[in-house]
Amino acid sequence: MSPEEWTYLVVLLISIPIGFLFKKAGPGLKRWGAAAVGLGLTLFTCGPHTLHSLITILGTWALIQAQPCSCHALALAWTFSYLLFFRALSLLGLPTPTPFTNAVQLLLTLKLVSLASEVQDLHLAQRKEMASGFSKGPSLGLLPDVPSLMETLSYSYCYVGIMTGPFFRYRTYLDWLEQPFPGAVPSLRPLLRRAWPAPLFGLLFLLSSHLFPLEAVREDAFYARPLPARLFYMIPVFFAFRMRFYVAWIAAECGCIAAGFGAYPVAAKARAGGGPTLQCPPPSSPEKAASLEYDYETIRNIDCYGTDFCVRVRDGMRYWNMTVQWWLAQYIYKSAPARSYVLRSAWTMLLSAYWHGLHPGYYLSFLTIPLCLSAEGWLESALRGRLSPGGQKAWDWVHWFLKMRAYDYMCMGFVLLSLGDTLRYWASVYFCIHIVAVAALLLGLALGGGSPGRRKTSPQAASLAPEKLREE
Repeated sequence: MSPEEWTYLVVLLISIPIGFLFKKAGPGLKRWGAAAVGLGLTLFTCGPHTLHSLITILGTWALIQAQPCSCHALALAWTFSYLLFFRALSLLGLPTPTPFTNAVQLLLTLKLVSLASEVQDLHLAQRKEMASGFSKGPSLGLLPDVPSLMETLSYSYCYVGIMTGPFFRYRTYLDWLEQPFPGAVPSLRPLLRRAWPAPLFGLLFLLSSHLFPLEAVREDAFYARPLPARLFYMIPVFFAFRMRFYVAWIAAECGCIAAGFGAYPVAAKARAGGGPTLQCPPPSSPEKAASLEYDYETIRNIDCYGTDFCVRVRDGMRYWNMTVQWWLAQYIYKSAPARSYVLRSAWTMLLSAYWHGLHPGYYLSFLTIPLCLSAEGWLESALRGRLSPGGQKAWDWVHWFLKMRAYDYMCMGFVLLSLGDTLRYWASVYFCIHIVAVAALLLGLALGGGSPGRRKTSPQAASLAPEKLREE
């Protein structure tokens, strides 16, 4: 592990006991105490580069105040433009930010765009209410009012997920501050249920990264190995990549659980990133609060089982970095300048690559996803329904195997980063996934398959298991 990785791990681990301290605190202490801890961590790890986050916050707040009815698009343009400036600092001869500054900036971009969208929704709801002449009850997920500058700063610097996620909306943050009877919300047992696989994943990460170091792929000697060895190597590289993020995101979720952050009654049917989808009245007494069953789906960032054992590339995306996937679907995919599912996915993947950084490997990897989505959609709709139940089961296993190999292949661009290193590795395995995907797409078209955006999702192919596992 690098020194930066150790720092990330320490930040994640200390967030857990801090969460227990804040859980039963009042709204004021939660707001300003959590912001003070987050700002302290930011100053400690980013130093003077903390100024970038402050400029981004002030710019977004100014746009919200100036144009509340259209601030979502303006905030998206502002924060994504600042990301370009932020990443070009070294080219401009300015000090290069630390990796921690980049992490803070990435999560802050998501939060500020979401905040602007929530304010815009509130403004439009108020205009409709004024036009109709009568007042409606509180709408699900709607803000009570536009946050002040200090409230925006407290949300932006809240220590929860400040460097690693999970992403959460301002509405989720407010619900935590105003949580009724927080002592009745379970934390310890859900935390233990969530945390138990993390040590195993950590050991597997250390073992796999030691036995199959990524740096070996950059050496000339690697390309003298036989083709089967080169093909196999991407499997443990992606395995180590997954284990690393499993540990980080589980630890981040545990920090939220310790504070009771993102806890909602099961009846609210909360979604990762978005929060409750059904109105659920708050409990009126500690006894009623204690009788409710809660979950932490709102801050759930990874479904390890779903990631490894779902069948489709499409489903694998939903189980990975789940709160960010919700953000991409809500704020990028829905407003994409195209109607086609594949073109919308390509647009979303392009902006996702840009959000991650300017390294060519990100773009090569992310823009391979729409090809895989199109290929699996057309071929599955053309062939799977014609098979017997046994044939469909065999199909799903083959589909799962190819899905994992596709992610292995795309991961190499994500970790090698440079154009030369990525294309060198892909060329050494003869661009096999690209070729398989194009062949599958052509076969699906020839057999008259349907568009992947219009076909119905088959429940049999959603996962190799009957339903995804839930810890809560």
